[in-house]
Amino acid sequence: MTAEENLISQRLEKLEAIKKLGFNPYPYSYKQEQHAKEILEKYSELKNEEKTKDNVSVAGRIITLRQMGKASFGHIQDESGKIQFYIREDGVGNKLYELFKNLDLGDIIGIEGLPFRTKTGEVSIWVKNLELLTKSLRPLPEKWHGLKDVEIRYRQRYVDLIVNPEVRDIFIKRTKIIKAVREFLDSRGFLEVETPLLQPVYGGANARPFRTFIHDLKQEVYLSISPETYLKRLLTGGYEKVYTICKNFRNESIDRTHNPEFTMMECYQAYVDYEEMMKITEQLYEYIAKKINNSTIIEIEGKKIDLRAPWKRMTMSEAIKKHGKIDVEKMSLKEIQDYIKKNNIKYEGGKNKGLMVAAIFEEVAEEHLIEPTHIIDHPKETTVLCKVHRKEHHLIERFEPYINSWEVGNGYSELNDAKLQKELFEDQERQRKEGNEEASKMDEDFVNALEVGMPPAGGLGIGIDRMVMLITGQPSIRDVIFFPFMKNLDDKKEL
Repeated sequence: MTAEENLISQRLEKLEAIKKLGFNPYPYSYKQEQHAKEILEKYSELKNEEKTKDNVSVAGRIITLRQMGKASFGHIQDESGKIQFYIREDGVGNKLYELFKNLDLGDIIGIEGLPFRTKTGEVSIWVKNLELLTKSLRPLPEKWHGLKDVEIRYRQRYVDLIVNPEVRDIFIKRTKIIKAVREFLDSRGFLEVETPLLQPVYGGANARPFRTFIHDLKQEVYLSISPETYLKRLLTGGYEKVYTICKNFRNESIDRTHNPEFTMMECYQAYVDYEEMMKITEQLYEYIAKKINNSTIIEIEGKKIDLRAPWKRMTMSEAIKKHGKIDVEKMSLKEIQDYIKKNNIKYEGGKNKGLMVAAIFEEVAEEHLIEPTHIIDHPKETTVLCKVHRKEHHLIERFEPYINSWEVGNGYSELNDAKLQKELFEDQERQRKEGNEEASKMDEDFVNALEVGMPPAGGLGIGIDRMVMLITGQPSIRDVIFFPFMKNLDDKKEL
């Protein structure tokens, strides 16, 4: 029997003892009237050893326990924080104190009593009544450090939240950030809408999709990789400003900035172009930083970064020239191929100069983009949904904002030429048949919507998870998603 199994066995014995005493270890409810933080603040002026006659009622998990014969101390933790309690056998009676002696760290209890300040100056509760609300059968970990414990934190987030209050704070901020994104867009006249997560045709990004099957319809469908084409349909329908905050699913690499399931905000505005969407990006990030942190300066991985507008701008070729010391605008296809081969740059896109340029950019420039920077005017081969640049016809009016070397968004002057869109989809179909799993499928209904007529528009996608990482200073996407996707463990003992 392992040490943990032995502790579980002891707790099961205590569970039976509690039942024999006549107590229900899992009652239906409890009248919780206050929280720990509220009591600590209200009675902060008490003098040492001063006790009030006020009755309070709190509930929470036992996180410390010092049993000392007929009098004991401990702390319980609720959503607001922790508070000390003091319990005496002569204060609650023999039966309740016997119940108390069968409690363990991790048990959830409700206590009623009188607020007082101890000799050592800690505001506490003098217990008059005690109720067991949940008997914990599995002990909490004592220490949290090292790689294995990080794995446990992600796999058993519920334990992480109990042991590390700062983790709870991160997720509270995440909720506030999403709320603030909505406030920002709503105040500018955008309408929040919903788009399908199950789609007959995937599109809106270059990514390998997840496939599933609707048995009743005998039809294969895809989990959404992007809501883009549905939001554009709504522009055709007459809405001028729309947005959605939704889950997307992409069957691609998992690393510190990528999770197969992630949260995106996408917004579209009629009668503007990518210039306006860059302004919205800057204004949104500045608004969120001030709202959550009361400052435009964030701290991430030992760096201080100012999110104030305006942000820097560089074309993709300028960024490559600055950081890679080569001018891709003057290089032939063969010269670019040779450069990729010589420098062992990961590339799987075939003989496509534009995609090669994008791969070179990722290799030589991304890591240097620490200060907020828009990388603008990408090669036209990088997407089929964007307008051709009005001056440089081998480019498109696309931008990607970067902060801390992370791509945090994507925006276009949106393509609304139905004939050209259909031709680009047809080319993607050819690529897909040649083995490019990330190529878009032909979307006849979307083309039909463009044929009806979609106004000129700007579009923007912002990764919510990476935004939360930046605003809260977290280095991994797993630190800002409650339940990040993890590889199955064949042997649970690895935990």
